[in-house]
Amino acid sequence: MTKPYPTIIPGLRSPYDQVGGIVYFGRMLDKIRLNAEGKLPEEWAALAGHGNKGGFDMRCCSFLHVDYADVVAEALENERDEEVLAWAFEKGRKPSEEEIEIWNAFMTKRGWRDVSSQRVKERLVEIGLEPDTVQTFFDYIDLDEGRR
Repeated sequence: MTKPYPTIIPGLRSPYDQVGGIVYFGRMLDKIRLNAEGKLPEEWAALAGHGNKGGFDMRCCSFLHVDYADVVAEALENERDEEVLAWAFEKGRKPSEEEIEIWNAFMTKRGWRDVSSQRVKERLVEIGLEPDTVQTFFDYIDLDEGRR
């Protein structure tokens, strides 16, 4: 079954966008805030944070050593992304520049020649595209959300 394409959600930034040099963090905050406003698709809300053990939200929290529920609370209290990130550094850990570089490379390449490659292909087929249209999840997300 083909799902609607593209999935346009105003206020949801690309996973490539960075906060404090870290990819994906800002997107996670957008998803938290949009979910609180009832502006995320229902199936997305169900997978937020800990609901999807291998998902990017959980990976981001794990990278920063913070609990997703605590990030939700902080993001809803504080509209400034940089301050939420500073809070995460204080409550969890502040990665080195090298660790951030490794994180960014890992995340932006997820789905390319790794255990997630097949899932990227499946997601493309779900939206009616050829399975090799893009090779990474970040590129898939941007494509699915009308950014490419």
